[in-house]
Amino acid sequence: MSSWIQRNASSQQTQLAATAVISGAAVAGAIFGYQAFKRKEAIKELKASIPTIDEKHIAGKLTKFGGADPAQQLSKEDERSAALARRAQMGDYDDELILEQLARNRVFLTDEGLAKLRSSFVIVVGCGGVGSHAAASLARSGVSKIRLIDFDQVTLSSLNRHALATLADVGTPKVHCIRKRLEQITPWTKFDSRNELFGGSVADGLLAPWSMDDSDKGRKPDYVLDCIDNITSKVELLHYCHSRSIPVISSMGAGCKSDPTCVTVGDISTSTDDPLSRSTRRRLKILGVSTGVPVVFSTEKPGPGKASLLPLAEEEFAKGQVGELSVLPDFRSRILPVLGTMPAVFGYTVANHVICEIAGYPRDYSIARKGKDKIYDSVFTSTQGYMERLVRVDVGQHVIGLRIPITKDDVVFLVDEIWRGKSAISGLPGRLFLVPWERPARGFVPDPEWEKKGQKFLPLELKDLVCMTKEESTQHEKEVLLGEKKPEDLYDEKTIQKIKERMEEAGFYERYR
Repeated sequence: MSSWIQRNASSQQTQLAATAVISGAAVAGAIFGYQAFKRKEAIKELKASIPTIDEKHIAGKLTKFGGADPAQQLSKEDERSAALARRAQMGDYDDELILEQLARNRVFLTDEGLAKLRSSFVIVVGCGGVGSHAAASLARSGVSKIRLIDFDQVTLSSLNRHALATLADVGTPKVHCIRKRLEQITPWTKFDSRNELFGGSVADGLLAPWSMDDSDKGRKPDYVLDCIDNITSKVELLHYCHSRSIPVISSMGAGCKSDPTCVTVGDISTSTDDPLSRSTRRRLKILGVSTGVPVVFSTEKPGPGKASLLPLAEEEFAKGQVGELSVLPDFRSRILPVLGTMPAVFGYTVANHVICEIAGYPRDYSIARKGKDKIYDSVFTSTQGYMERLVRVDVGQHVIGLRIPITKDDVVFLVDEIWRGKSAISGLPGRLFLVPWERPARGFVPDPEWEKKGQKFLPLELKDLVCMTKEESTQHEKEVLLGEKKPEDLYDEKTIQKIKERMEEAGFYERYR
């Protein structure tokens, strides 16, 4: 072996190869050494550029989402406001001053309604354009305990739609921005600010009862406001609340909308013309939730010249997976065109619903005053088929060409103006039928006088028709219309009284139509 090494070491080729390896190693060492030197110099320069931590330059940790630390330097005015808020929240604030500030609400909601509002606990999830306006309205109206949940921070682009953020708030968590500003308006309001991302895995903690140290500790939320613009978190929140019977209302998309007269409140099953609502509805249906969630949505339709979702530039696609462009997984990677006024409209509509609900103020939303022709057509068709089935049972055969004295305008009048777009039994707005309240004395048989003229006509009066869901109409048909029971045997006294009042109302207004 040693002789082989000696022979090869003396060869010219071996010597050249060894020289190449040694020179390559020397060059690589020089390059790596230079790079190391440059890194050290760059780090030294970077450290030199960092100002010394003192009263002028305050250091703080970033959150796990890359946001600024909640603890931030306050201005002298903010410090005074924060000190006043601490005192007010401890009870050191004249109640007469609070009532004076809430005087307009007091005369509108009555003392009883305002008292309910002042003792309530509301959670706002999502503190951007919609959530900030909703939170501001809740605090100004008297809600005493508000939990704010949002992981994000204020950006320059937030300022076109955020209710409370200023230039000084850019880079700070949205929840603390809202708390800081609203404490300057309603110092007695207690805020529980959670700078966290909502998700199903943390829902128990974020939606837990009030946990701050006061006499109301342990109070469950009276209402939850969904102001999230991420569909995954939105669906998880709505499913969580619905499955646990926590009152919740959801704001759908304000992006690409410009007509405030098209914003309305309805059940999620009736929401249309909104991509976010459609996607949310489909995902909730997979989870077994198809109705029972009130939503704020716009019926405005897209059209030529109107804003639409901005496409992602080709050069962005070339950089890799589109999902990698999001701040967090499953978050949108495109910029939504938003007219600054529309999130405010959505936010105040959501807050208005919650304020009226908690205070017990009567409210009736129409399902159709915003162009709901499809719903009216559906009710008209389903009612026609329902009456044909009743006649077939009583007559014993299928009646061809049956006519009922109901037009589409009658359906609009009954559903929209008399029954307020909801079932008279349960208050649900989905899949409605117009159903006779009681069985006629002569049954569901075509009028013999009309039959002499060759017409199959079933006499009905509009005031005798009641709005019900499909499931309720099936039970009502079996028990009352084709059975032996009276409505009083099937429904409670409160429902009976409400239906009698609405039927009298229908008879009164029918004279003026």
